Amino acid sequence: MARAGRVGCAGELLVEFVCDSKNGRHRRADVYRGPFPSGAAGIFIDQAAQVGSHCIFVGATGDDAFGDVILERLAGHGVDKSLIRRVKGIPTGSAFVSYNDDGSRDFVFNIAHSAATQFDADAATIGALLSFGLDFMHVSGSALGDPRMRQNIVGLCKALKARGVKISFDPNIRKELASEKSYFDVVRELVAMSSIFLPSDDDADALYPGRQLTDFSGELCALGVEYVVLKRGDRGAEGLSLHGEHLRIGAHKVEVRDPTGAGDCFCGTFVSLIAGGDVTFEEAMQRANAAGALAVTQVGPMEGNSARPAIESFLGHVR
Repeated sequence: MARAGRVGCAGELLVEFVCDSKNGRHRRADVYRGPFPSGAAGIFIDQAAQVGSHCIFVGATGDDAFGDVILERLAGHGVDKSLIRRVKGIPTGSAFVSYNDDGSRDFVFNIAHSAATQFDADAATIGALLSFGLDFMHVSGSALGDPRMRQNIVGLCKALKARGVKISFDPNIRKELASEKSYFDVVRELVAMSSIFLPSDDDADALYPGRQLTDFSGELCALGVEYVVLKRGDRGAEGLSLHGEHLRIGAHKVEVRDPTGAGDCFCGTFVSLIAGGDVTFEEAMQRANAAGALAVTQVGPMEGNSARPAIESFLGHVR
């Protein structure tokens, strides 16, 4: 029987509200659906747990109904929530999203003044993560825009890596922070710590402008990165391994109802399967690609998350 991997993550937990109509850009009265549990890190850990890993999360919510929505979803899929703080007197983080006909999205976030930033990264937290027996600690770069979360996440990763825990990193670069030198310094620091590096096309363009995956993967492997996987949306995925494997996986044609969270589902699936060690690099990429496709077929950032049997069934039907 395959061993279940042990995967951790730290970052933002939010509820999300999705506007029913398009092109409003939050500037007119409209109907919003929610609250949906969300946050890139939260979507990742929920997906990793559904694929079969033992998972633990470091984060924070308010002591309110929105926090209950998030925690009930994660706990329902087996995520250990012992390191998720409930903060009294401060609301759970939130996001409002409105879609446009051209495929773009407009967000309004409440993160900086919410409970989302107020998780612990102290010695007790590090000790609990080590006791959990982590194989991988994952970071989504969406959390790096906030100075407090940025500092805590880097501190956790340094401490865990020093004790033999591998780091996986989805840079999820925020273009609004592109002019902030310290932001890119931290992104590059985390890349150098990573065993699994999972950029999107846009991330790669920001970090390695004008270069193809084959042009910059060598320097990453020299740093110790074992897998570099480029998430390419409707163009599928491309990956390279430290062992010289170079794979291209085509995209699946599905009805796109809500693209939010697709990349996080890809990452959660890939990291979970690599941590478990029962599949090849190609099989992990195929299943991660399928999970990303399934994610966009449902409205709500976590509503398209999928368990491994659903992923296998989907692949069986499209082959």
